[in-house]
Amino acid sequence: MIPGLPDIFSVVPAHAGTQCRSVNRTSRAPLFGIAACIALATHAAFAQPFDTPPPVGAPRAPAIAAPEVRTLGNGLRVVVAQRRGVPLVTAELVVRSGAEADPAALSGLANLTATLLAKGTATRTAPQIAQAAEALGGQLETGAGWDRAFVTITVTRPQLAAALALVADVTTRPRFAPAELERARRQAIDGLNVALAQPGTLARVAANRAAFGTGTYGHSASGTPASLARMKRADVAALHAARYRPDDATLVLAGDIAMEDALQLAQAAFGGWKRPRDALPPVTVTAPDPALRGPVAIAMAGAGQAGVALAAPSIARAAPDYYAGVVANTLLGNGFSSRLNQEVRIKRGLSYGVVSRLDARRAGGVFSVAVQTKNPSAPEVVAVTLAEIARVADAPAPADELEARKLTVIGGVSRGFETTESLAGMVAALEAGGVDVAELTRTIPRLAAVTADEVQAFARAHWGAGEFRIVVAGEAAQFVDALRAAHPGIVVIPQKDVDLDRPTLVKP
Repeated sequence: MIPGLPDIFSVVPAHAGTQCRSVNRTSRAPLFGIAACIALATHAAFAQPFDTPPPVGAPRAPAIAAPEVRTLGNGLRVVVAQRRGVPLVTAELVVRSGAEADPAALSGLANLTATLLAKGTATRTAPQIAQAAEALGGQLETGAGWDRAFVTITVTRPQLAAALALVADVTTRPRFAPAELERARRQAIDGLNVALAQPGTLARVAANRAAFGTGTYGHSASGTPASLARMKRADVAALHAARYRPDDATLVLAGDIAMEDALQLAQAAFGGWKRPRDALPPVTVTAPDPALRGPVAIAMAGAGQAGVALAAPSIARAAPDYYAGVVANTLLGNGFSSRLNQEVRIKRGLSYGVVSRLDARRAGGVFSVAVQTKNPSAPEVVAVTLAEIARVADAPAPADELEARKLTVIGGVSRGFETTESLAGMVAALEAGGVDVAELTRTIPRLAAVTADEVQAFARAHWGAGEFRIVVAGEAAQFVDALRAAHPGIVVIPQKDVDLDRPTLVKP
């Protein structure tokens, strides 16, 4: 018997007691079995039954100060988001230019360029870069998306100076060795070929292209196998020379560091990064210009499931109704308690899950819904999805449902403050979106203040039925007739004829 605890065999349920007695009386019983029995007994002894769960507490304002901002003489912004008492610092160098700067025929160029940053510099090979990061206790990561490219690493505070020197080296002095370019290109093409062979991925990428057509946001930030094959070293070097410059970059430091120290470290690592004499070349984000109006069915012979995707142009991150849009998205399809998951997964059993996403960027955005289902169920999933989207616009959400969904998204934001990596990422996203970084401390109150009327107004303004482009990829013979009955203008494209670089989705 354990002092201070009741006799464990007197409080466990009968079935658990039998199991625990047999484990406890066997001299060769593993320790984890005994520990499990003690845990079970302790829980049974002290658990208190409740008829209903306790009420959810009100959201609390984040215990974090607004980030501080300074600018070095070369134009580099330095942003510090302090987390006192955390012995780690995440450094994220953000170049405020990304996939929107890809040339028309070279989608994915920004992403490939960012990938190659860590593949060799004037003084280090790719293995030496990886070894240097590991020696500091961190891992160097690079990448690019819409409105940004980044280099990031997390280390302990004493290693920060050396880590920033490494970040500066890969950012400002990449080598772009031909062999590394070919290796990165092959890996990217192989990955895309595998991904695009899946109905869900193919439907999502095609729906985005259909929604924007020749508009800037129509191409894939990851590129396509065809666009990646066209890229040359000169293309990569030209993009780096044009877009990677200190007056269009921000160094985000999240952790236990003061601004005074941050400025000294930033100056030491990046002070020699020269601002070009020429002005920053502007990037024009062109408006959506869809070539397809009706739904698209991509015929994938032998596909075991159908991928269903809907996409529509949406708002910029700085839009006044952004927070209403976040709550509307959470209400509709973000999480297993959302309306789409309740209807499609739980009530009808048509899929393991539905995901909706509001991707708000600097000059616009995209709203999308994605789900995989049985091939014959695809028309029903399309109909249910459109009906649930319309329901958000037709009537205000009930108060209890709205509050529960708001608490879901607020909880996600709150968890983002828990680690230096996620905190740096949140600040970097604000920088990329052209939003004041002080918005970090205002996010939770603004989400909490969203009303049912504002959610409904957002849906009415941005989720019109005619705005969505629908793509279903799968065994078309099992769903195309039913889809055509509801959508007479449907276009059927064989998988071998799909061209994601063209607004019509069809090879010439």
